[in-house]
Amino acid sequence: MRATDQGVEAAIGYAVGPRGHGLVYARLTGRVQKVLRLPFRITRPALRNDRVGGYAALTAVARTLRDRGIQRVRLLLSDAALVEEISSRRELAEALVLPYVRLRCVLNSLAGYSVTVGATDDLTQRARAEVALNLAA
Repeated sequence: MRATDQGVEAAIGYAVGPRGHGLVYARLTGRVQKVLRLPFRITRPALRNDRVGGYAALTAVARTLRDRGIQRVRLLLSDAALVEEISSRRELAEALVLPYVRLRCVLNSLAGYSVTVGATDDLTQRARAEVALNLAA
């Protein structure tokens, strides 16, 4: 899947299990139309911080899109507080600094990006269901 600089919009839903294994779904629209399913892992799951999972999920999606030649992306999340945190460049809790830096490095390697609030509940529910099924197995 190679794309031009026209870019894509990626609606993102994610979930993280108690051991730090996460799953993100990204519905791509624009020149590329596809749903991506990407695993990720957070290294400090004891924090049980949804923000850490959000940063890791966004990083996984942005890195995958960049690696596939997509240089412009609009990321949609349902978590308005996370979107504000990413956009405002305010001081972060210590547990969020490294995940934030990782995300920013990937985003800054793109030609253009935006992170906005959008409806992604179906993708989030899908990720939560699959993470819960993996726990039961």
